[in-house]
Amino acid sequence: MKTIGLLGGMSWESTVTYYRAINEGVKNALGGLHSAKIAMYSVDFEPIEKLQHAGNWDDMATILSDAALGIQAAGADFLLIGTNTMHKVAPQIEAAIDIPLLHIADAIAQALIEQQIHTVGLLGTAFTMEQDFYSGRLNQKYGLNVLIPDEHDRKLVHQVIYEELCLGTVADASKTEYLRIIQALSERGAEGIILGCTEIGMLIKQTDTDVKLFDSTVVHAAKAVDYALEK
Repeated sequence: MKTIGLLGGMSWESTVTYYRAINEGVKNALGGLHSAKIAMYSVDFEPIEKLQHAGNWDDMATILSDAALGIQAAGADFLLIGTNTMHKVAPQIEAAIDIPLLHIADAIAQALIEQQIHTVGLLGTAFTMEQDFYSGRLNQKYGLNVLIPDEHDRKLVHQVIYEELCLGTVADASKTEYLRIIQALSERGAEGIILGCTEIGMLIKQTDTDVKLFDSTVVHAAKAVDYALEK
């Protein structure tokens, strides 16, 4: 079994989900008392959130690259960045380390292709929805058509993530709004929806809607388990 490197804390609420999903995946695959071999570094999210909203991606890349090097030194065989938004600096992190990076957008794309989905809606932070580092990779590398909510709904999705979900708050009113946005994307032609922030799965479950959901945390964790157990 390979040792999984997990760069977490962004936020720690979703890192808990990663840790549980990875260990459950290994237990289900191997049985008995098996659990995952994980080298984890969990950052303090407060200064990173401030740098995000200040647009200072260079300093964030330095912080996360240093953390990734620590994970590598701890014996990890490959790296997961446990957040969608911070994959904006994935190229800098990848350049700093010698172990492979398992990119979250690649894991999502493979899951979509397996389901024969070509047009997909994307929910996430404003950075993830509006910038090209995520949807551009899905489109240019995999030929997927990515739809995002309108400006008003993007602001709402972003606000709920930072002001509620990252603080562990799950509100029924926010769930209702997210489900409305998901339905609107479906009516525009989305065959599925990417829950493209690792906290959104705290709020929205597949049982809440008939639209196919792709929870980035669950998909990424499952891909990590597969990679860790490959012979």
